[in-house]
Formats: sequence, structure tokens, C-alpha cells
Amino acid sequence: MADRQEGTTYDVVIVGMGPAGATAAAALSRGGLAVLGFDKDTHPRYKVCGGGLSARVALLLDPEFRSVVEHTVNGVQFVYRGQDPLLIESSQPIAYMVMRDRFDHYLLQQAVRAGTEIRNGEGVVAVRQESDGVEVITERSRYRAKIVIGADGANSLVARHLFPDRSLYRAPALESEVQIGNDSHYPGPSTILVDVGASRQGYGWIFPKQGRLSVGVGEFRRKSTSLRTTFDRFVRGEPGLTRWTVPRPVGHPIPAFSESEEGRGTSTVSQFVSGRALLVGDAGHLVDPLFGEGIYYAVRSGQLAAQAILSNVRDHRVSLAAYEAALDRDIVPDFRVTARIARVIYAFPRLGFKLLRRYQDVVQSYYEVLQGRISAEQFLADAKKRLKASVNDLLLEALHLR
Repeated sequence: MADRQEGTTYDVVIVGMGPAGATAAAALSRGGLAVLGFDKDTHPRYKVCGGGLSARVALLLDPEFRSVVEHTVNGVQFVYRGQDPLLIESSQPIAYMVMRDRFDHYLLQQAVRAGTEIRNGEGVVAVRQESDGVEVITERSRYRAKIVIGADGANSLVARHLFPDRSLYRAPALESEVQIGNDSHYPGPSTILVDVGASRQGYGWIFPKQGRLSVGVGEFRRKSTSLRTTFDRFVRGEPGLTRWTVPRPVGHPIPAFSESEEGRGTSTVSQFVSGRALLVGDAGHLVDPLFGEGIYYAVRSGQLAAQAILSNVRDHRVSLAAYEAALDRDIVPDFRVTARIARVIYAFPRLGFKLLRRYQDVVQSYYEVLQGRISAEQFLADAKKRLKASVNDLLLEALHLR
């Protein structure tokens, strides 16, 4: 598609063309809107990321997305500080592993084919709301739009400029990629490893990719110290990593959702919508607070944003309110459930590991959430019934173990 002339007012400008931005762009362009997307980098571009997508993403994307899947995961090997491995498997996929350069580029090409005008390598430096639109200023020029979508990640410029009261909480993570060539994967090509005691209020992970492993640790708390020490301890404690050299890890923030960022409670200010702007994916802190999964919710929020805008293209107030309502219906309930689970497991990781071992059927039930077969709320209701009989005894036991 040829670039539009200077002075054009686009229906939607999207800042950031990762999974959330590219998904929204493709849907909006297919709906007949004039869409302009910016990304400060040139695609395909490398991005530090575990690259895990829960299997329910297959319900959202065209089957062709499997062309960029590195490995299909059917099981999780849980450990506690590198010890007592517990493998819980499913007969169906629970996750897909991707490299972000390939996966993001695939989604970007979907947007291009749909008619989105893309400006790679052109960073946005400012965004301003006006009564009749939004002005987007880049390193090269100025652009106007009726609506702007902030899809520019955990350190979102759109959020900083247009959502001044928004919380800036981001969980720290360190990650490295281990080149293994043709060696066998650890713990296996269709298995991920989760160490629930590797860090304080977080976990360590090993994810399989083609010819490599993603190895990392994350902490879901507001203050974190010595995360590099935690990473080194995790690597030393995992026996399956001793045959390889683990490169120096790279830090990146995980913008995990928290209840305060929903805009409820003491605040009446929306954390997802402001005037003619809305936030999707990591920019909106739409990341699972239990395991830090963000890619599925990036794709889903991008779709919800596009559906809401297309539902009423003449009145941005109605369409953006519809987007917020869709989040409250489709995404936020998941986060409320996983936040409750995270508070227990990360406060009492040894207890959490004991629960995993004792109630493997509950883990199997959670796999159904990842597969899109049941909701997180349905899972929690069922899990409560199964755990109620003995959880008090386990809590007393945990107090003696601490």
C-alpha cells in the first residue's frame, strides 16, 4: 500500500508493532480503516523473551501460525530449588514455544497484507491528545489520528504521556539463551521446567527452542535485590544445565497485572482508556501475575481493541468504553484468579510444591485453562473443592518448615 500524503488523518495510529499492535492493526485494516503502525525497530528483530504461548492462542490465530512454532509443549517438570522433579503431562498441547523475531514478524506480515501502513525504524517521541484527535510525533514527522493504540511494551511512551496516574510497577526478570545445537533438550523437547523455589515470590524456567534453551528467573514483587545472584544460583542448581555454558543474562521487565492497575478501589481513573487512547498487551500491564504469560493476552487484547473500535467507528467514547468492558469480561477475571494463586505459591513456595505433588489432578485441570477448555474462574471453583479437606493441615506443616 502506498503511503498516504502528509496531512492525512488516520483512523487509528498504533505505536508498537509487537503481537498486540500487529494483531490490532490486521483486524482494523481488514475492517476497512486507515491504519498506521510505528515501531522503533526494524522487523524481524531479536527480543529477549521466554516465548511461551499457552495453547489457547490457537483459538485466536490462523492455523498458519504453527509455521513459526519452535516446539510444542505437553508437560511441565516442576522442581523445588532444583530438587525432587515432578513431571505432569497432558495428552494435548498446553503451550507453544516461539522465537519472538519470527513470531512477531509473522504477525506483522499479516497486518501488511491486510493493508496496514507500517513505518519500521521510526520511533515515536511524543503523543498529544486534542479535542478532535491525537497528534503522534516521531523522530521524522508529525501524524494525526482519530484514535491511538499504545502497544509499545512495558516501558510504554503512550502510557507515560497519556496516562499520568498509571502505576509503573514492573516485575524484574533475567534471561539467557543457551545454544545446545543438536544436543538433547533439557528436560525434554516437549517439556518445560518450572522451579517454584528458585527466586523470592517468583520462579525459574527452562524453555525448549530449536537448538537452544531459554533460561531465566523472575520475581513478581515491587522490590527485588540481587536477581543476578538468584539467576546464578538457579543455573548452578539445575543438574541438566551443567554440560552447557550459560551466557550472561539480559534483564527485562515483566509488567504483571495487579488489582491496583485495574483502576478500581480508591481510583476511578481507567488504566486502559484515556480520551482517544487505549493500551493493549504489555503497555496495559495485561500480563498474567502467576507465570508472567503476556503473549496470549497481547494477541487477545489486540483483537478486543480492534473489535471495539470497529463496533462504533463514529464515536470513540462508545468504542473505547466497549474495549474496557471487554477486558473486564474476557481478561481481568483470569488475572484475579491467577493473582490469588500466585500470592499463595510465591509466599509459601515449599507448600506450593507440596500441593503440586499431592494434587496433580488440580494441575491437570489448570492445563485445561491453558488449552482454552475452561475459564480460570471455573478452575478455581473446582480446585477449592478438591483442596479444602486438607489445606489447613498443609498450612500448619508449612509454618513448621519455614
